[in-house]
Amino acid sequence: MSDISLSTIGRTVAIRRGNRGIREVAKEIGISTATLSRIENGNLPDLETFSRLCRWLNIDAGKILGCSQKKEHETKPSTPITAHFKANKTLSQKAAQALADLIIIAQANF
Repeated sequence: MSDISLSTIGRTVAIRRGNRGIREVAKEIGISTATLSRIENGNLPDLETFSRLCRWLNIDAGKILGCSQKKEHETKPSTPITAHFKANKTLSQKAAQALADLIIIAQANF
């Protein structure tokens, strides 16, 4: 699971779920079966769902968004940022990645 990204989170969730039932896993994650199905089919999760998926997958949300590296001049650990990616079919993977990149750039310049 080291190469997980926004575009592969659904596939990663499906692999982790394996042969377990979608209802069982959705309940374990704390989301609806419809939401889990949409994510496994390539739709991007909203902020709350993204956070729950990251906890369930035991991964740092900042790694997916590309912002969990500590800069040399920082004296305290950086706080991972999260972004709201609506499960919207009109938002392309490219647009979602562009939004994540914009957030990262904005955080770096803050």
